[in-house]
Amino acid sequence: QVQFVESGGGLVQSGGSLRLSCAASGFTFSSYGMSWVRQAPGKGLERVSAINSGGDWTNYADSVKGRFTISRDNAKNTLYLQMNGLKPEDTAVYYCARGGNLATMDLGTAKGTQVTVSS
Repeated sequence: QVQFVESGGGLVQSGGSLRLSCAASGFTFSSYGMSWVRQAPGKGLERVSAINSGGDWTNYADSVKGRFTISRDNAKNTLYLQMNGLKPEDTAVYYCARGGNLATMDLGTAKGTQVTVSS
């Protein structure tokens, strides 16, 4: 069973930073591309960033480009998202997911981690 445990969220002021972590289990982590997605109140899922299995290709939504950095440690089965220059519009529940296509990615048992940015 695909399982993810996200951590690192919290309440920060505008301009602050957070580092999210996602511990993955139940599959061969190093064989899959991964993504971070978020869901703001009253909105649908948005793919924030993606990374390939080897970690040498990344992609970002325009809204976070230049502020967020995705990375992974395949030895630790862990995905990261470094978030700098946070804005109130970044407020959302953040999830990690297996795969890069929003329509087919697997969120497993993810419960997400809440990120709240105050102005």
